[in-house]
Amino acid sequence: MPDAHQTLITGARVVDGTGNPWFYGDVLLAGDRIAAVSPPGTTGATTDAERIDATDHVVCPGFIDIQSHSIVPFLTDRRSLSKVTQGVTTEIMGEAWTPAPFGGRIADPFASGLAIHLGDDVYAEWTAQARGWTRFGDWLEDLEARGVAVNVGSFLGGSTLREYAKGEAMGIPTPAEVATMRRCLADAMEDGAFGLATALIYPPGAYAETDELVALMEVVAAYRGVHITHVRSEERRLLESLDEAIEIARRTGAATEIYHLKAAGRPNWALMPGAIERIAAARAEGLDVTADMYPYHAAGTGLAACLPLWAAADGRLYDNLRDSDTRARIRREILEPTTDWENLGANAGPENVLVAQLARPEHQRYIGMRLAEIATERGQDWVDALLDLLAGEGQNIFAMYFDMSEDNLRLQMVQPWIGFATDAGGVDPERVRGHGLTHPRAYGTYPRVLGRFVREEGVLTFEDAIRKMSGGPAGRLGLRDRGLLRAGMAADVVVFDPETVADRATFTDSHQLSVGIRDVWVNGTRVLDGGAHTAATPGRFLRAPGRALRPTL
Repeated sequence: MPDAHQTLITGARVVDGTGNPWFYGDVLLAGDRIAAVSPPGTTGATTDAERIDATDHVVCPGFIDIQSHSIVPFLTDRRSLSKVTQGVTTEIMGEAWTPAPFGGRIADPFASGLAIHLGDDVYAEWTAQARGWTRFGDWLEDLEARGVAVNVGSFLGGSTLREYAKGEAMGIPTPAEVATMRRCLADAMEDGAFGLATALIYPPGAYAETDELVALMEVVAAYRGVHITHVRSEERRLLESLDEAIEIARRTGAATEIYHLKAAGRPNWALMPGAIERIAAARAEGLDVTADMYPYHAAGTGLAACLPLWAAADGRLYDNLRDSDTRARIRREILEPTTDWENLGANAGPENVLVAQLARPEHQRYIGMRLAEIATERGQDWVDALLDLLAGEGQNIFAMYFDMSEDNLRLQMVQPWIGFATDAGGVDPERVRGHGLTHPRAYGTYPRVLGRFVREEGVLTFEDAIRKMSGGPAGRLGLRDRGLLRAGMAADVVVFDPETVADRATFTDSHQLSVGIRDVWVNGTRVLDGGAHTAATPGRFLRAPGRALRPTL
């Protein structure tokens, strides 16, 4: 076998992903592995090694995005341009939904509204393909085989699991349905799922009660996986929702990660110190609870999240919006809630909800406007404008909710158990620029931390920030051969300029690539060269290590 191609990175400050202080050193890549990280001139590189001068730059491990939403972007573009240009080398998907496994009571692997964005022919082609993904691993094996720029892995979507056994119905599952969910979850864990990803504000996953979740997390714990969760409330019931996640961890022993920790809504900002205390106390008790976040003061999700949970039961959301009596009930409950649910629109206020993506030609003029402005232009109450837009589009509508505190962001990001994630998909701005806005986190999460919060404000050091982007999430996922610059580790490597790294995307001009990330290698292959994508697709399907355990359940 010929010797592996060598790449020698010299002159940089080495930040190795452990959180330890930086040092000057050389990094040698050989094939798909790191061969050496050592003082300058001591790596033993061959004379024909490709030499990369990284003077005045930082070399560090590739960033691991533990909350990626690239499932749909990967259908048509697997370069993940907006992520690679942030230094991301691994994307972990699965919040609420995965397109596999298909079967059980799932009617379609993809939501019908996706046809508006993909086109009918492409949508039909992918739907037919995904109907063959009857096991969780089928989807990711297909993705790897087609070629993808970054490494990929996933949790099993919690809503997908529930729909597999119970459809989109509300209510407590029968023992047979719970058994079906446990079996399906165990199969996914054996295929390499990192655990179960619940999103407890979105139907049908939101219909699951605590005891149902405990029964599922027993399976996750048996495979040494992770329960990663969008908790039931990030607003006034934030502390109670964290208590539920911690209770599930206590009853099952499952490692637990809180998705995008936040206290949303001005009246709730004061809850963040208590949330931090809850997590710290759980860890002091011996429970493995951590969290992640994105560095922005606005959240991003669909306008359907403004509606009461029952409105989407049995998959009838848009039918309900078009029925006058049911719509009137939905309207009343938004304005005068009769149940305890996350009333996002009312709590943020329509003046703080920016409508970002609309498909119908007659609605295009509303992109970039606040919901209150749209209502005024239409001569409607904001709730009627909201319901008319949803009914008219026949699909969920992406929006941004400006309801977090930047002071809380700074408080969160210094916690030792926090990590960073995008909560977004990877896209090419030239391909999506005409499709409305997206949250700037899709383009700028990691450079924003490194540029604004490290270099400009000094909230974090480069060493701590990079640990929270690489070694930290790798450890949470059990990826023992990634996340660090260390001999023998996978060669997922980033070179960036600490003086220029910065985000450029904004809420009203979102499709802007970040700057300052110069070079990126994935499995030893260069995917970013001088800031330009090479079109290489060396990414691999990363499987959770617990798949080998095969416990008796």
